[in-house]
Amino acid sequence: MSNPLRLSLNSSKISSFSFSPFSPSSLIFPKSGVPQPNQTPTSGISSLNVIGPLQFIRPERLATFKVHASIAETNQPKWWEKNAGPNMIDIHSMQEFLSALSQAGDNLVIVEFYGTWCASCRALFPKLCKTAQDHPNIIFLKVNFDENKSMCKSLNVKMLPCFHFYRGSDGLLESFSCSLAKFQKIKDAIAKHDIGHSSNGQPKGVGDFHPS
Repeated sequence: MSNPLRLSLNSSKISSFSFSPFSPSSLIFPKSGVPQPNQTPTSGISSLNVIGPLQFIRPERLATFKVHASIAETNQPKWWEKNAGPNMIDIHSMQEFLSALSQAGDNLVIVEFYGTWCASCRALFPKLCKTAQDHPNIIFLKVNFDENKSMCKSLNVKMLPCFHFYRGSDGLLESFSCSLAKFQKIKDAIAKHDIGHSSNGQPKGVGDFHPS
């Protein structure tokens, strides 16, 4: 490889000044022989116009920047860890699931079964959060399929994202799979089931789900 900096000199002045391709790590100037800005030219060189100093980011500084960026990104919550508000709850066991249904009383409960790897789940999630914010009276439960496989199996969840609608003693009202393109299906189900309802019974229909 040619030297990164070539100066072709005659007896009195610089006849040419050219650069060859180089990487920042290969740009090495000798301690003497090359005039610096505002420095008196050395013997044998009549003049040298320097437009400005060459500046490069040192490799170690670039590496430090990447490390800090990675740390900042790691501290951000994953998409499935975000919640729209107090009416959106993460469920980690069947006991928590039954307890949430019981505490919901006569309020409509929408359960989303999702996977962290599921592209359709991720695409739909922001719109689901907006829906939860628009309906503070509805309880939204989030169930991670991979962390609750036995529960999902008992509820016959076979496709993600999957949604179950529950309310009080009426138990399971409706269930279906839905993508972002068919989100209107969730809106229609909310309009259908989010109505006044009075009952003091316990939730039912948890273990006897049958696909429609």
